[in-house]
Amino acid sequence: MATQSSYYVPEQSRLPIFASIGLFLTVFGAANWINDGDAYIFFFGALMLAAVLWSWFAIVIKENMEGRNSNQLKRSYVWGMGWFIFSEVMFFAAFFGALYYIRTFSLPWLGGVGDRASSNMLWPGFEHSWPLMITPDAAAHGDAAKVVGPKALIDPWHLPLINTLLLLASSVTVHIAHVFMKKGQRNGFNLWLTATVILGTAFLVLQVEEYMEAYQHLGLTLESGIYGTTFFMLTGFHGAHVTLGTIMLLVMLLRSIIGKHFTPNDHFGFEAASWYWHFVDVVWVGLFIFVYVLGG
Repeated sequence: MATQSSYYVPEQSRLPIFASIGLFLTVFGAANWINDGDAYIFFFGALMLAAVLWSWFAIVIKENMEGRNSNQLKRSYVWGMGWFIFSEVMFFAAFFGALYYIRTFSLPWLGGVGDRASSNMLWPGFEHSWPLMITPDAAAHGDAAKVVGPKALIDPWHLPLINTLLLLASSVTVHIAHVFMKKGQRNGFNLWLTATVILGTAFLVLQVEEYMEAYQHLGLTLESGIYGTTFFMLTGFHGAHVTLGTIMLLVMLLRSIIGKHFTPNDHFGFEAASWYWHFVDVVWVGLFIFVYVLGG
């Protein structure tokens, strides 16, 4: 049993190296899959990473339940989660920055506008517009074979608006769940956290439906010029984060229902998941405004 003034140091573990291998295989497999390769490497890496994280978190939970985590170690968890969310902020800031740079600088320069208008010499006759559905080369030379633009853009006031309302509602429900936990009312916590998981799942279902509509009916794909690339890059990565956040909240719910974990003064696992969920919600609001509403 660690005293409150000590810092518990866990035993050496092979889990970090297995996590690194699993993460590498996941990223490498995803790149291979996108480039018309097999998906086996991606799924094997993802399964390996999930198994490592499951084992790792189980050890951390066991240590906390046994009282081995000191106050100093718990503070390190808070800082660790804070820096992780900050890294995610920078991750999405890079993609939002790329979208802003393309729309505000690159396309006008290629179209002969601005202080670097000489870039227009590369594709004379190209006129910039947003959303850009084709490559400057195809636009400048009238190569119809390279024109892969969609028939229409996604209506922001249909599925995207519904998804926005779902995520905003989920931020409210997860906050209410937190309030019940701090009051020690487990039944209320379980009820409102269940509602949050349902809302997150509904968001993902509608996101899949939106992608199917974009590919099958609108012709909006990853090959639809820079617009299609940025659209699916931003919304796709956000969807992956919603998936991860939903799984995190589901695990917290099962821990509460089955294991009776968490107390009003010791529930950082849930708090960390709720912080992540609020972050995901804020990112979606930015996506809805800058990609859907202002991006068309």
